[in-house]
Amino acid sequence: MAEESREAEQYLKKDNKKRTVCIVGHKNPDTDSICSAISYAWLKNKTDESCRYVAARAGEVSAETQYVLEHFGMDHPVYLDNIGTRVKDMEIREVPGVRSDISIKYAWTLMRGQNVFTLPITDEKNRLHGLITINDIAKSYMEEYDSAIVSVARTPYRNILETLDAQMIVGDEKGYFDKGKVVIAAANPDVMENYIDENDMVILGNRYESQLCAIEMNAGCIVVCLGAPVSRTIQRLARERGCNIIVTPLDTYAVARLINQSMPVDFFMKKENLVAFHLNDYTDEIKEIMSKKRYRDFPILDKKGRYIGMISRRNLLGVTKRAIILVDHNEISQAVDNVQDAEILEIIDHHRLGSLETMTPVYFRNQPVGCTATIVYQMYREKQVEIPASIAGLLCSAILSDTLMFRSPTCTGVDKLAAVDLAAIAGISCEAFAKDMFAAGSDLRNKTPEEIFYQDFKKFEFGDKKLGIGQITSMSQRELDEIKARMVPFLQKAYKEHDLDMMIFMLTNIIEECTEMLCYGENSSELVEMAFSVKVADNEATVPGVVSRKKQVVPALMSAINRGGEE
Repeated sequence: MAEESREAEQYLKKDNKKRTVCIVGHKNPDTDSICSAISYAWLKNKTDESCRYVAARAGEVSAETQYVLEHFGMDHPVYLDNIGTRVKDMEIREVPGVRSDISIKYAWTLMRGQNVFTLPITDEKNRLHGLITINDIAKSYMEEYDSAIVSVARTPYRNILETLDAQMIVGDEKGYFDKGKVVIAAANPDVMENYIDENDMVILGNRYESQLCAIEMNAGCIVVCLGAPVSRTIQRLARERGCNIIVTPLDTYAVARLINQSMPVDFFMKKENLVAFHLNDYTDEIKEIMSKKRYRDFPILDKKGRYIGMISRRNLLGVTKRAIILVDHNEISQAVDNVQDAEILEIIDHHRLGSLETMTPVYFRNQPVGCTATIVYQMYREKQVEIPASIAGLLCSAILSDTLMFRSPTCTGVDKLAAVDLAAIAGISCEAFAKDMFAAGSDLRNKTPEEIFYQDFKKFEFGDKKLGIGQITSMSQRELDEIKARMVPFLQKAYKEHDLDMMIFMLTNIIEECTEMLCYGENSSELVEMAFSVKVADNEATVPGVVSRKKQVVPALMSAINRGGEE
């Protein structure tokens, strides 16, 4: 699933010119959910050029649906496990990464020029090594009083030259000032001898005696201010003693004030426990982290760990929601994860009104028919769009599946007329194709109990009760009995894992139009007995004439729960 999800992300961002709208059915999709999504996406792309409509699925394709897709030569819809906005949907500021050896002064200049408060420190492969903030720079300038801090930071001489607008007339520009302290030679040579130590950096003027004294005291570097010329004798002695000479046009005060700004950002940047996000992280997951960390900016990495850019809490406010159209459901518990964070544009459904809420008015088409595909068929006719044979085959298959070949009490005359018309376009026989389709779907011998359970499982909320209802159908009672023997141990485990008040699993015989119900949870047996006037023994009950979860089971259970509450 993870690989499918990554492939879907690549597919969904193929076209950047149009907004992508996903059309998706419920979790654990059935044939109607898949076929309606594909067919409606085809219709929308034909009639609306403003967006790019993509059929999606919120779960695995069942054996029955697989048979239908293969028969009519259609690909699987893209897998969509979560419609929530991701970091890549946000406005990411492209703040270039810098190397760890640049000076504090240069970092400050970059921040001012780019109007940012944080700089990412990266290597030659654009991997994140640290972060430097304006606050870090302020601390380096205001809180450091150690005269040896410049050497402790192992400051490159090129940083010093850049910061002081200086040139090195003796020494190696590629070297580092990594020993000694910084002192100012404001006294005469006799006094200087008392405070200059080996390897120190001495800031002084054009006095020959002071320069000579510093070199003889084995200073590591002398900084000559105001651009004063340095005699050949001093230069020769400096080379002999291994003392660097830097000449700057700045005065002593300016040099003393700026020298700390030449230190590399590596010394002050944050390196440990960096809080970074990835492009595919969901915004609802990073919100809490961002609220707890009092950072202004957060770096973004791609899937290979390379630095991309920066975001802040403000960027969360302007994130573009993903667009979605829901088919064959309007229950939040059945919808793709994070549907609340998406922009729902339309809902096309044939079920009861569920718990889903929208922020703004949407196009909501809900009709009391046996299948969502019937509604999609009507929309093709209303828009006078010719239905291709392959699409007609999908729509017809969905109707036959949802109405159990017209046996379900949910089936209406509208469904039958639509299926007959679609079958003629697709070049199939409703009865013959339905038998083949059901046979393919009921062949569950090679599937695990988990796969069987999740191929058609839905959650419902009735007041304060959470109820899960799963269903499988077959044309063979023998096959249903075999499946039941395998499913019972798994169902007991699944009931506990889903944190439900009650769970019911339906084994429906299409030919005999009968369902065996397996009940789990406190008072579940009593509820089934009250709803269907049957006797439950050992958590099992046979309910004749019941085949539809939507039309017969859910309404009966709701009524029984309400009656129980009144009592």
